[in-house]
Amino acid sequence: MPPSILRAIIFDLGGTLMYERDAAYSVNTRGDEALTRYLQEQGLELNLSTFPVEFRRRLEEYFKQREKDLLETTYSFVLRDVLTGKGYGEISDRILREALDRLFAATQQNWMLEDDALQTLKRIGEDGYRMGLISNAGDDQDVQQLLRKFGIRRFFDFALTSAACGYRKPHAHIFELALSNWRFLPSETAMIGDNLNADIHGAKNAGLRAIWIKRRADSREATQPQSLPDAVVSTLAEIPAALDRLQIR
Repeated sequence: MPPSILRAIIFDLGGTLMYERDAAYSVNTRGDEALTRYLQEQGLELNLSTFPVEFRRRLEEYFKQREKDLLETTYSFVLRDVLTGKGYGEISDRILREALDRLFAATQQNWMLEDDALQTLKRIGEDGYRMGLISNAGDDQDVQQLLRKFGIRRFFDFALTSAACGYRKPHAHIFELALSNWRFLPSETAMIGDNLNADIHGAKNAGLRAIWIKRRADSREATQPQSLPDAVVSTLAEIPAALDRLQIR
């Protein structure tokens, strides 16, 4: 049986369409301190020297677990958990959201859109493909704000985050949820991402085709891939030609 015609493309976000300009550690530190200052302004007695460290440490603990079970732990959940341990379990969702917005106001400044992203998305749309996005992220609103900031939300029929659905790539269910936005078969869809496990193995395991963009990929990943990509590119600008080649295989 000949392969299905490709009709839809799903993009990853971080490391694929955008990249971090500076090291995450220093940026996260500024964001965690901004979050703590806001909570102090709301009357919470928190130590500016120790609370940001404690919050980040707890995040890292949860993040290690989510890589094992592929179930998302949101920033909101972790922040409430830490504050509950300090006697602030009744804090409102509004204050939690405002505090996290202070954090993400710092981290969002560190994300940069790839120079070839806009033109590539425009070209793929002109070629007749439908497009969607799946992002492993601990905060859905942060991702949606970034997409609007970069002016690329308009290209996607949907932007699904692990924070919104509870599952992280490479879990098959997040791919199934993404495909439920369309009536396309998995084989009629290609995933494009930089992570060989989350994006490539996850997509292939769910029956999609996959294109690995290696520009921002960890070089150590390439040594033991769980699933081989259908195509490999170095830049987003190479993707339209790669899609053309997949169509005639």
